[in-house]
Amino acid sequence: MFLKPTLGVVLASLLVSVAALENGVARLPVLGYNTWNAYQCNIDQDLMLTTAKLMKSLGLQDVGYHYVNIDDCYAEKNRSASGDMIPDKVRFPDMKGLTDQIHALGFKTGIYSDSGWFTCAGYPGSFMNELRDATTFQDWGFDYLKYDNCNIPYDDIIREGIVGKYQRMADALATLSKTSGKPPFVFSLCEWGWSQVWLWGKNLGHSWRVTGDIAPQWDSLAAIINFNSFITQATDFSGHNDMDMLQLGNGGLTFDEAKSHFTAWALMKSPLLIGTNLSAITSDILGILKNKEILAINQDSVVGQGISPFRWGINPDWTSNSSFPAQYWSGPSQNGTVFMLLNTLNEPSTMFFNLTESPWIRAGRQYSVRDLWSHTNNGTAVRNITAHDVPPHGVVALLLKDAGNEPSGIDPPCSVWFQCTDKNGTHVGG
Repeated sequence: MFLKPTLGVVLASLLVSVAALENGVARLPVLGYNTWNAYQCNIDQDLMLTTAKLMKSLGLQDVGYHYVNIDDCYAEKNRSASGDMIPDKVRFPDMKGLTDQIHALGFKTGIYSDSGWFTCAGYPGSFMNELRDATTFQDWGFDYLKYDNCNIPYDDIIREGIVGKYQRMADALATLSKTSGKPPFVFSLCEWGWSQVWLWGKNLGHSWRVTGDIAPQWDSLAAIINFNSFITQATDFSGHNDMDMLQLGNGGLTFDEAKSHFTAWALMKSPLLIGTNLSAITSDILGILKNKEILAINQDSVVGQGISPFRWGINPDWTSNSSFPAQYWSGPSQNGTVFMLLNTLNEPSTMFFNLTESPWIRAGRQYSVRDLWSHTNNGTAVRNITAHDVPPHGVVALLLKDAGNEPSGIDPPCSVWFQCTDKNGTHVGG
């Protein structure tokens, strides 16, 4: 996968706290809504309130989507004479009144800014105004900040790498929380995966984008899944790889691709931010977004890590292939072992795996099988599972629970033949 060149990060920028940011918010992935994918700059106060009301009436709030977030383009192009950010006087005449109304519906609210001189759409950025803008956002009533990476100052002005650039706002938010006595902002780093953010992002924020922008096409989803497959260990309760906002409902995806998109994002424990026109959402897409069994894995309060590949499938293990990413995934949860089988082919596929290929499965045990999409209990698995006719770019999501010892007398005596040895020293396998 092609990535944009990284910024050089000077040593001083790396001397940040080695401890993850543990400030009591966003321990679990954020679930909510963001305006950008559906509307870009075509937003106003009425749209935000209508969207919040739809989140409630469609039952999305009931299943855990609690944030309603404004992206770029809400401000005037120039700051006030005193240097403050000003909401667009026509489209957002009463920003505090808007957040009050959204809060009254039971939601939290998010806002957007940029670490450079200007936002990506050309509105005022927060460079050299970090604490001023953080204070403004809090005064407006916001709880969450998405922080972008456009219009970077010259090196001889900033004299920081990307870590230091994001540290500026992280410090401002921490100062604001301390001085105001209010809960910290959720801080979402939108730095497009630059400079190995998965190594340092959790020192500064609660989530960090791992790639460039998502598009509503399978090729885009596959590339993001492929990239994230190599850095899944970065996600836990202290922070989350952000695979970008959801594209469900925006065209370009088949129903099975939409299911795969949601499943992969949710089970890898990315934040889940809906980004479609909710007034036109179909029942199929709404049903995907409201899958409580998938959401329960994403919001597991006991196990913080997500799923990781245990076998790449059509490619040799550890192969980076942005068109055909890893196919066989698993991870722990408080209620059992989660499996995701992803058919990356353009045709139906039968997918087979041995249970103990996953590190979370015990040899010599059998497991009850729950299908997280059909919502059915599918009997008991011993040694292996076969999924027949998985649709092109389709997905299978299973939850396996230990159901006791496997039946006696099964041959071969080891699920993995390599070094399978009798107590007398006889090697049964290779």
